[in-house]
Amino acid sequence: MNGTIAFVLAIIAIAFIFDFINGFNDSANSIATIVSTRVLSPLQAVIWAATFNFGAAFAFGTAVARTVGSGLIKVQYVDPQVVLAGLLGAVSWQLITWYNGIPSSSSHALIGGYAGAAITKAGLAVIIPSGWVLPLLFIFLSPMLGFLLGLVMMVATGWIFRRAHPRQVDRWFRRLQLVSAAAFSLGHGSNDAQKTMGVVVGLLYASQAAFVNFPLQFLHLTTMDDIPPWVIFCAYGAISLGTLFGGWRIVKTMGQRITKLKPYGGFCAETAGAVSIFIASHFGIPVSTTHTITGAISGVGATQRISSVRWGVAGSIVWAWVLTIPASAAMAAIVYLVVHAIGG
Repeated sequence: MNGTIAFVLAIIAIAFIFDFINGFNDSANSIATIVSTRVLSPLQAVIWAATFNFGAAFAFGTAVARTVGSGLIKVQYVDPQVVLAGLLGAVSWQLITWYNGIPSSSSHALIGGYAGAAITKAGLAVIIPSGWVLPLLFIFLSPMLGFLLGLVMMVATGWIFRRAHPRQVDRWFRRLQLVSAAAFSLGHGSNDAQKTMGVVVGLLYASQAAFVNFPLQFLHLTTMDDIPPWVIFCAYGAISLGTLFGGWRIVKTMGQRITKLKPYGGFCAETAGAVSIFIASHFGIPVSTTHTITGAISGVGATQRISSVRWGVAGSIVWAWVLTIPASAAMAAIVYLVVHAIGG
């Protein structure tokens, strides 16, 4: 095995480690509401979420993977060093926010790191401007959509069950929240796992010359139109394992510090978040599941009274959202310069 192939395989492994960290970091998004309402224990919740994260591999296409793989950065400028620097820049930012208990976006960390490394290599010409319009717009639109849907669902639920006994409502929605948590986990897997798939496919395509005579021909990729099945299952497997191990530091922020939730509120928040992500995944838009569920939880809380949402906590989260792409890009740029200096 020559050095180039070994380097590419190592980067692929790092990509799936990033996917694992993505699941680890974002597991709180999937389980926070169902844990805070005490419908499931934390252990039961992560098993439930991980199962449906992986199940998304059989339920959705690969539109988001194609967007990330060839819709944001011009493929001719991609090489192993760019991908490695992008991944390490994203991982660095994710670990910083995880350590501080701040629910940042793995999605935006990845595309920010990817862009930062590519720009450092070849300048702004590497960017495909049209490909960035919807991802950047959805930084603001996805939490707004989650907020609006969460608010509308809470109002509708309150009206429909206005004459029901509170204890009966609680019992019904404890069961229904299992369904909504499963739906959100499907959405999480469908959008987030595909981003890593796109990066891996871009790397394999850019490195195709190295694999022409390599005996493992499944690594030889001559088109970006089809995502190899092994890439799909490795990506979904990695994010599911990350979810299984869980990001416990963030659960408290998402499930308790923004607003207090009851089972029917948890159901509305998760369903609103799931619907928002399903829409984005269908159109191939890489969005932040963190942004979406935070908006949905805030929308649910706002139906009680505005003061029930702890806007100071929400504000610190928004700052993390704003900083994620430039911070990840800056970290990736530094990593690229170091890797390029070492590797020539």
